[in-house]
Amino acid sequence: MLWRFAPMIYGPTLLFGLAEGALLPLLPVIAAALGADVAQAALIASVIVVARLIGNLPAGWLVARIGERRTMAIAGGLALAGGVGVLLAPALGLLAVSAFAIGLCASAFGLARHAFMTTRVPLRYRARALSVLGGSFRLGMFAGPFIAAALLAVAGTTDAAVWFFIAMLAGLVVLVLVGRDPEEQLDAEGLLPSHPANGSPHAAPPATDPSRGVFRTMWHHRAVLARMGLPAASLSGLRQARVYLLPLWGVSLGLDAGTIALIVGLTGALEFALFYSSGQIMDRWGRLWACLPSMVLMGGAFVGLAFTHDLDHATGWFVAGAVVVGIGNGLSSGILMTLGADVAPAGDPAPFLGSWRTLTDAGAAATPLLIAGVTAVASLPLATAVIGLLGLVGAVGFARFVPRYVPHTRL
Repeated sequence: MLWRFAPMIYGPTLLFGLAEGALLPLLPVIAAALGADVAQAALIASVIVVARLIGNLPAGWLVARIGERRTMAIAGGLALAGGVGVLLAPALGLLAVSAFAIGLCASAFGLARHAFMTTRVPLRYRARALSVLGGSFRLGMFAGPFIAAALLAVAGTTDAAVWFFIAMLAGLVVLVLVGRDPEEQLDAEGLLPSHPANGSPHAAPPATDPSRGVFRTMWHHRAVLARMGLPAASLSGLRQARVYLLPLWGVSLGLDAGTIALIVGLTGALEFALFYSSGQIMDRWGRLWACLPSMVLMGGAFVGLAFTHDLDHATGWFVAGAVVVGIGNGLSSGILMTLGADVAPAGDPAPFLGSWRTLTDAGAAATPLLIAGVTAVASLPLATAVIGLLGLVGAVGFARFVPRYVPHTRL
C-alpha cells in the first residue's frame, strides 16, 4: 500500500515541510521589515508554535467529523490564504494573524495525516511507515531554508520565498483533492482492512457515538495520556532544545555564524540519514529499542555538554555533543507518532491524537521558555544540564510505561 500510494501518502507532507521550511526562518526578517524590534520579531516567529499547540484539540474534533482528506484540503487552503496574508501584510497585526492561521493549519494537517496512518497502516510495519512520514517532513524542513536562500539570492526579496510557500500549498491542495485516495481505492478493490490497524491492548472498541467529544476522550484516556504523554513531551522538548541550545552554545563560545550553521547542519544531516533506521528498529525489536537510546543519547549529551563550556577544547566538545544529539534525534524519527498510534483508541483515534499531540507540542513550546528562564537566572550551562536531566527522567518514564501500554516488543 505504501509503495502504491506513496505520492498521496507522503507527497503532501513533503510539500508542507518544504513550504514551512522556506517561510519560518524568514518570518523575523519580514516582521523587522514591517518595523518590528527584536522582541516583536521573536514574538511573531513564536506565534506559529503557539498556534500548533492550540490547534491540536479542534483539529481532532474536525478530523473525527469530516475525515482526514477533507481536513487536509481545508487546512492546506487556509494555510495558503495565510501565505497570501504574509505576502500582503501592511502591518505587524495582519502578519501575526496570518502566522497564527498557518500554525493552526499545520496542526490540523499533521493530525489528519497521523490519524489516517494510525487506522490504515498494519501494525507490523507501522513504525517504518510513520518514520518515513516523519522523514518526509524533515526533508522538507531541511531543504526549505536552502531553497529560500537561493530564491533570495536570485530575487533579492523575501517575497520570493513567500511565493514559494504559496506555490507549495497550492500544489498540496491539488494533490489532496485530485490524487487517488488510498482508502477509497482499497475499499473499491475489496482490500481495505475490516478493522482499524491498532494493536494497543487498552484501546477502546470502535466508537459507536460519532459525536463523542475531544474533552470526553481526553478524560476517558487520562491515565495513558498522563503516563505516556509526559515522557513523550520530554522527548519533544529535547528535540526543540536542539534547535535553540546548539546555536546559543556556539554563540557563547564565540564561534562565527558560518561555523555554527555548519555544526547545526551536520546534526540535521545525521537526523535525516537515520530516519528510516528508527522505524526498522521499532518494528523489529520494539518501541523501547528506539525511544530509550534516543532519550539517553540526547539527554546525556546535553548533561555532558554542560561541563565543557570552559574547557580548553570546548569547541571540539561542542561538535562531539552536537553529533551525539543528531544521532539521538535521528533515532527518534517517528517515535511520537508511532507511540500515539499504538495507544490510540481503535475506532476513533483523531480526538485522542489531538490530546496526544497537544501534550507533545506543549513540551516543545515550554522548552525555549525554560531555557531562557534558567539562563537569565543562572547560566546557559545550567540550563543545558536541566534540559538533559529532564530528558533522562523522560527515559525512565518510557522504560516504565511503554511495556505496560505497548507490550509488543517483537513482531
